[in-house]
Formats: sequence, structure tokens, C-alpha cells
Amino acid sequence: MTLDGYNGFCRSLPHTFHVVQWGEAHVWKVGGPKGKVFAIGSRWDGPSLDITFKASALSFDMLKDLPGLRPAPYLASRGLLWLQRQTSETLDDAALKDYLRESHRLAALSLPKRLQLELGLAP
Repeated sequence: MTLDGYNGFCRSLPHTFHVVQWGEAHVWKVGGPKGKVFAIGSRWDGPSLDITFKASALSFDMLKDLPGLRPAPYLASRGLLWLQRQTSETLDDAALKDYLRESHRLAALSLPKRLQLELGLAP
């Protein structure tokens, strides 16, 4: 996935906010500038785009050791269920988009209930 493709897809999800921070990382949040992060795209370890996303416990356990994926540096080491896709060897772009949608949903669930209702994101 290209940076433009990543940003375009994240932009298409409801109530998202984009900021470039943490050394040129493209960070996407749900719920506005003070919302919850659901995706981080960056070139941490070279020219390819690494995409970091929140995962369910089951997805984290299934994917964390597969080729091209790893527990997200910093986040996973603190017990958070975040994965980083480094290559499309196991997770192609279509599957990645499904996981980004789920990450968006999981992040939205951690917003205050009032904001979830206001934005139409309540389950």
C-alpha cells in the first residue's frame, strides 16, 4: 500500500482526523484531534510503508508471528494489542483494509459514550 492509498483509505472512514507527528508518521484518529488513534503509517525502518493498527486479542494472537507482521514496537511492549505490517507477504492490501476498519471500530469504542452517540459511532 502506498502512503497516498493508506491516507485515502483512512480518510474514507467516518469521523477521522489526520495529523503528521512522531517523526513524520501519518497518524489517524477517530473522533477529532483529541480522539483515539487507530492507525499509524510511517517509514520507520526503510523505504517501505509500515502500517500499525489496533487489533482484537484473537487477531493479535493469530497474526503477531506471521511473515511481514510483528507486534508494534513500543505499543505492544506496553501490553497494548497493536500490530505492524511491514510487508504484504502475509496480509495483502485488501485484508489490511479490513483490519484498519476493525481498528477504527475498536478505537471508536474507547471514545466517551457521549461522543460515540454524538458522532453516530455507538454500537
